[in-house]
Amino acid sequence: VQLVESGGGLVQPGGSLRVSCAASRSTLDRYAIGWFRQAPGKEREEISCISSVDGKTYYVDSVKGRFTISRDNAKNTVHLQMDSLKPEDTAIYYCAASGLVVTTNVNKYAYWGQGTQVTVSS
Repeated sequence: VQLVESGGGLVQPGGSLRVSCAASRSTLDRYAIGWFRQAPGKEREEISCISSVDGKTYYVDSVKGRFTISRDNAKNTVHLQMDSLKPEDTAIYYCAASGLVVTTNVNKYAYWGQGTQVTVSS
């Protein structure tokens, strides 16, 4: 499966962005999809994932209540809606697909997109 992220950009603190993960060569609904981010000088961290079976979601504490992950199966896309953005959300955002039902283990994600830059700054 090939993944392509889109929707990144520059936004002011408190603003919103939606990043999307589109797939080709396979349907995303058979995979758990995770969103990760990597800021300069920091390790890549998983911030959210959505199950391939029951739609259950996971969020890291730092984004809980501000970010929402969702599937659009008709468009074979997974979205990450990001609200109340903070400067510390600045990073490259990646989506990834896992054959497991759901996982927060970065090593269980076999397919990765190329990333999209999100910058939160005034």
